[in-house]
Amino acid sequence: MKPLPKPYVIRTALDTMLADLAEGDPVPAERELAVRFGVARETVRQALHELLVAGRIERRGRGTVVSRPKLTQPLGLQSYTEGALAMGRRPGRLLVTWETVEATTELAAGLDVAPGAPVMHLERILLADDQRIGLESTYLSSARFGHLHDSFDPSTSLYAAIRAGGVDFGSATERIETALASPREATLLESSTAMPMLLLNRRTVDTDGLPVEIVRALYRGDRVAFETLLT
Repeated sequence: MKPLPKPYVIRTALDTMLADLAEGDPVPAERELAVRFGVARETVRQALHELLVAGRIERRGRGTVVSRPKLTQPLGLQSYTEGALAMGRRPGRLLVTWETVEATTELAAGLDVAPGAPVMHLERILLADDQRIGLESTYLSSARFGHLHDSFDPSTSLYAAIRAGGVDFGSATERIETALASPREATLLESSTAMPMLLLNRRTVDTDGLPVEIVRALYRGDRVAFETLLT
């Protein structure tokens, strides 16, 4: 029988080791793990990188510790705030950009406005317990939602503000795929351009079928997972 690859054996051993550690506990250094398992440091480094991408461990300062569980976001018409609170996490947002832009041909079609019409662009960093987990860009028709400029606090839930204005969400078309962050996005997410990301594109309409939003959200693959209920 062909022996198992060393990286797989070390990864399995590290999984077992992490199961006995608690969130925030330090992970032994590469040199120590290499001696313990009798393998090259490069083999240990590869296994640790896989655990980092999987969100099992994270870098803190010059060391590595066991990370908290990923934030699991349900796929449905609820806000990021509702999903975070359901997991016992503290949601937050940092405003990056709030501007009015001219609708491109693609945005105009998605929001049912004329090309060049004013569109509100809201870009925010999503936080969970002060950790940066996502970068969200939302586009709304200024003709319909321009009043939010005067009343909306960008550190709070946009969905709650839209609902408070009398709009009932009806349905959404959502697409999720893997992607890599641009240098700017990686900096905003305190990550790297090599870290796998989850890219979400969504178009939402109200109960009358009228467009509400176009969203492009980039989530750190090591900190966020999505789930849905199939029946």
